[in-house]
Amino acid sequence: MDETDYWSIEAILADNQKLPCTFLLDAEGLGYLDGAGEADLKRSAKAELPFWLAKTMALNDFISFTIPSPFSARVRNALNAEARSVKLSNLVGGMGMWYGFGLRLIHLLEDRQATSISTLLTTTFRFRLPEIQDQAHHAASITSHAQAGLGGGGEFREGMEGEERELFAIAQESARRMKHWYDGGHSSGDQKRVTGARS
Repeated sequence: MDETDYWSIEAILADNQKLPCTFLLDAEGLGYLDGAGEADLKRSAKAELPFWLAKTMALNDFISFTIPSPFSARVRNALNAEARSVKLSNLVGGMGMWYGFGLRLIHLLEDRQATSISTLLTTTFRFRLPEIQDQAHHAASITSHAQAGLGGGGEFREGMEGEERELFAIAQESARRMKHWYDGGHSSGDQKRVTGARS
């Protein structure tokens, strides 16, 4: 996390995602980390640590870690097959930051693994963004709660992670304002100027 992320809720959520770790040294007084009730953690002990702690310990060779489940081979295969069908919210929680977690993770990986995760993040975002935009425009066009319940795309929206939800809200508000302007929220003078510019 850099200085610009210090007050960022999104950064805090991403830094609290868990990494499956294995201790490379005995760790006195850290037994509480694995919940086993022991005072100390022995070498080879396993524990899931929040990223902010695992990062520091990994960089100082106290632990090794494996690729966490949100970026497992199974998830990568599913995203490569059909990115829009994967519920990212199930991987990191509804407001969890799957992309943010991935960006942090690549800084701890060797080049080949980092490139693989980076490509996955970019490809997933590219394929899911049009669906986010379409769903936001659809939601903005619905005025009643009853209609909103009948609208398509609910399953996709439920599967959006935190950053996608933010983009959805921004796109929905933008579409709502545009619809308001187009449906008569703008002045007749604006309409004449637009008509004149086209002629």
